[in-house]
Amino acid sequence: MDDRYGSDVLADGWRNRGAKQIPDVAAARDLVVEVADDGFCGAVTRVQSGHVELEDRVGRKRLFPLGGGFLIDGQPVRLTPTAPSKQALKRTASGSFAVADQRARVALPSRILVEGKHDAELVEKVWGADLRVEGVAVEFLEGIDKLEDLLAEEPPSADRRYGVLVDHLVPGSKETRIADAILRGPHGLHLKIVGHPFIDVWQCVTPKTLGISRWPEIPRGTDWKTGICRAFGWPHDTQGDTGRAWQHILSKVHTYRDLEPALLGRVEELIDFVTEPAGSAVP
Repeated sequence: MDDRYGSDVLADGWRNRGAKQIPDVAAARDLVVEVADDGFCGAVTRVQSGHVELEDRVGRKRLFPLGGGFLIDGQPVRLTPTAPSKQALKRTASGSFAVADQRARVALPSRILVEGKHDAELVEKVWGADLRVEGVAVEFLEGIDKLEDLLAEEPPSADRRYGVLVDHLVPGSKETRIADAILRGPHGLHLKIVGHPFIDVWQCVTPKTLGISRWPEIPRGTDWKTGICRAFGWPHDTQGDTGRAWQHILSKVHTYRDLEPALLGRVEELIDFVTEPAGSAVP
């Protein structure tokens, strides 16, 4: 005879039967977690006396008790001290979990478009491991003014979404006017255009990473990259000179902490957009 009420409700553990188990995760250095109560998000900097210290992307540090109340990738976890005998989980430059022995996926039809070679190199250096796992290709446009032609040749769709990263996307700029017009057009539903406020992607590298107090101000009418090289006393007469200057800047970037938050959040938005299952995008 079937027992329609299940097993003995007085047996040990009956209250927790069927409840979702929250995993324990070692609070390894650089592990990025979110505090469930207030949304504070940061990387682990140290664990001491039953507490974990988190540092967010702008350098603010806060201390929290180890245990429950944390999220990783939106899922509840319980932080525990790192076991000395166990190898800590590795992180990618973007702060994500490194996937061991993971082959790159075949590229998805969806892709991320950036304005230039330097933008693509910076995204690759910080998010490259994540993008290969997801199967997302990054291509450069050589300017947002060429986006409309690309869309006409290869229109986006529910199965092939485009995420576009734009420099100097601020109210009233030429880039913003172009982006707004394209988003109002026939391809807007399967297209996401976001950007950072800086004149060039070089400025997305924090001054602290380069050992300076701030980026120099370049007068109107002066090519921005040329002006930066001149201000730093670097060669600036040829395209090769500016290319070498960028490679020097890029060499200083090792993790997401070396980049401005205004870029970090936008790239994460684009990755989420182009990896959503077909049909799940919100118009």
